[in-house]
Amino acid sequence: MTTEINLQANLFNHLNNEQTQADSEVFQWTKQWYPVAVVEYLDPSRPHAMQLLGKDIVLWRDGAGQWRCFEDVCPHRLVPLSQGRVEADGTLLCAYHAWRFDGQGQCVGIPQSIDQQTEANNCTNPKSCAIVYPTQENQGLLWVWAESGEQAQKESQLRKPRLVPELEEKSDQVVQLFWNFRDLPYGWDYFMENVADPAHVPVSHHGIVGDRYKDAKYYDMIPVRKISTQEGFAFEIQPTTGNIEQAIHDFQPPCHMRIVSFPKDGGKFILALYATPTRPGWCRHIGCQVFVKNPQGKTPAGLSIFGLPLPTWLGHVLASLFLHQDMLFLHYQEKVIAQRRKGKWLSAVFTPNPQDKMVITLRQWLDQRAGGGIPWAEGYSHNLALGETEPQQLFDVWKTHTQHCTVCQNALTNINRLKVSAYIVAAVLCLLAVMIDARMVATQAALAQSLTVLPPLGFWLALGSGVLFAVVGYLLQKFSRLFYVYEFQHFRNP
Repeated sequence: MTTEINLQANLFNHLNNEQTQADSEVFQWTKQWYPVAVVEYLDPSRPHAMQLLGKDIVLWRDGAGQWRCFEDVCPHRLVPLSQGRVEADGTLLCAYHAWRFDGQGQCVGIPQSIDQQTEANNCTNPKSCAIVYPTQENQGLLWVWAESGEQAQKESQLRKPRLVPELEEKSDQVVQLFWNFRDLPYGWDYFMENVADPAHVPVSHHGIVGDRYKDAKYYDMIPVRKISTQEGFAFEIQPTTGNIEQAIHDFQPPCHMRIVSFPKDGGKFILALYATPTRPGWCRHIGCQVFVKNPQGKTPAGLSIFGLPLPTWLGHVLASLFLHQDMLFLHYQEKVIAQRRKGKWLSAVFTPNPQDKMVITLRQWLDQRAGGGIPWAEGYSHNLALGETEPQQLFDVWKTHTQHCTVCQNALTNINRLKVSAYIVAAVLCLLAVMIDARMVATQAALAQSLTVLPPLGFWLALGSGVLFAVVGYLLQKFSRLFYVYEFQHFRNP
């Protein structure tokens, strides 16, 4: 055991020697922009509950068309504003006593007041205001600043969110695929570990990206940007394989992992991945693929089938095929380490290979530059909240995506309509087949002919078409289940 720890320590110290001394500045988790939602997938007619760093927040769109973020409590009796309504005048109404708030958090209506003057006086009292967090829309995402108040409004204007520079170019050479998002049952740090670890990809994602038996090969990870409190760090994979000339993983705190591949024939392929810490043991992942065409106008290959120009809803559904392949690993890994860890993360694991350099550096940044972990809001334990243990719960797609995505809800509605239509058509065709056969029998009986003649062609066409539509309806019903749950087991993935 001592030898194993020494091997890990040597690798850890090697990274330390390559990097600068830890500066005295500590990363401020709350003075940052976090992406919390994809704007086009939100329903503007209602408020949306969410969490950020353990804080309960509510997202809603006001009368001016601006998305707002409040603490999810009404100042009157502290009930959730997310259970309220967005009114026709663009205010947020608390459905408990009908207090109403404008986009700046000002209370503009207390209907139980004895008279208008009393109502106006109470509305101007600072205690009647909602707690407001700065927001902005950028690159299709809704970003929230993790502090509230006047000072937060000023500080938020001095810092830019972690955007994708290529999307700022507005060039025909840049192609962006749809945004996807998912609430994942493991913490921010385990998401970042996972995407800082290319070695797991051909093994965990066998059959979709790579082959566990052929592609799990040696490579080194070379630091290309030294560790920094505010700017993170970056590593390059060497050697690369296939058509890739260079591949870089770039961690940009607090929430962005930028993975860039440069094909040998030019161009660029970017995986823009975000993870927003929501509550202990959970994070919200938002990501997309971005392509930069080469000088000949060729678009690089994307991530397996997910690089194809799929409809957004289909891309969201198929994402479960990928995300669920390592979901159980990360969920249970986090629980096991939380239970066993006594001291540093390094003492709980065995990481002798150079492929783990970036994961080690991530833990180094977290321990030495970022206070050792996320400062959850008051009332939340800083330790892992041991949650779901049944795989069926972890694979719940409805709660972690579909119920929050208007695109998938609309697609599911249309699929259900098609399913019902297919069953109705199947029933009508089968009834028609019976009628055709019955008519032939009656005709033969009237003519005193033998009743042993096979049914006419029309019967078989109607019956066969009815069976076909019934099969289509059944397949649509099976497919619609992917909007609710998708279970995955590696022993079934040959």
